Amino acid sequence: MNELKLSIENINPAVLWGPNNDHFEIIKKQYPKLKIVARGNEVKVLGDEHELGIFEEKFHHLLEHVEKFENLNITDLERILGSKPSSSNGLPDPVADKFASGEVIVFGPNGVMVKARTANQHRMVDSINKSDILFAIGPAGTGKTYTAVALAVRALKNKEIKRIILTRPAVEAGENLGFLPGDLKEKIDPYLRPLYDALDDMIPAEKLKFYLENRTIEIAPLAFMRGRTLDNCFVILDEAQNATDMQLKMFLTRMGPSAKFIVTGDVTQIDLPKKQQSGLHTALRILTDIKGIEIVYLSGEDVVRHKLVRKILAAYGDIQ
Repeated sequence: MNELKLSIENINPAVLWGPNNDHFEIIKKQYPKLKIVARGNEVKVLGDEHELGIFEEKFHHLLEHVEKFENLNITDLERILGSKPSSSNGLPDPVADKFASGEVIVFGPNGVMVKARTANQHRMVDSINKSDILFAIGPAGTGKTYTAVALAVRALKNKEIKRIILTRPAVEAGENLGFLPGDLKEKIDPYLRPLYDALDDMIPAEKLKFYLENRTIEIAPLAFMRGRTLDNCFVILDEAQNATDMQLKMFLTRMGPSAKFIVTGDVTQIDLPKKQQSGLHTALRILTDIKGIEIVYLSGEDVVRHKLVRKILAAYGDIQ
């Protein structure tokens, strides 16, 4: 009799085995010729070599599903462990279908798929795969920030980087931090709320809380980046049109040798005082031809909010 040992160290066992170990019982019934024992983070399986080979492949797909979706129901369990053959890329057909178009960037809680939904969002995905700095420029509602955050979360889940840093200039139309109630964090958080909202869609609440507490994910105003070297991390500067020349230069020169930077902005919504020039205009002019820096321009065709948003932007002249 042969023995197979499998690790489930990176998987939540409560999700994998189900309430009252219901999933574990289904797995055992699916493979009656095998003896399956689960202890802690290890699964030990005893049986015929051929049966073990089949089980190992299916169980691998099962772990892959739980890791990506962070959820498992009986229908998915039975489908993954069923007799359907694997696709050419090694995934069961129903799972492979979700990747076939290359649209899925990351899976959020309960199996929600975060996708690149437009041509230019696809360009963002391709560009950051090839280059270390990406500028994503376009009007409101085109998914610049959302896609950028999804790419950062994907890199963290794939262990390509150790940290995510999200930052924005603390500048808004007609607002001033000094007039807001509360301490510094309470004053700043409203400016950073869009970044929290995106993360909420992509990471379960408890895990996100843990990441924020141990600084695996850091969200801070742009001014807090000064003097730092940001390495082995994925860094996003959002609303970059509200950064000055010196601020944007400061930000871009924080880059360590193993980092990815995405800069998002909308040059039609600059909230700086009239006498201050947006650093984004300068950066787009002088960095265009540098190898390793990509610029993707999004347009009204990329608006993924309510259908009226595109018409509103057109009425204001932000898109053609």
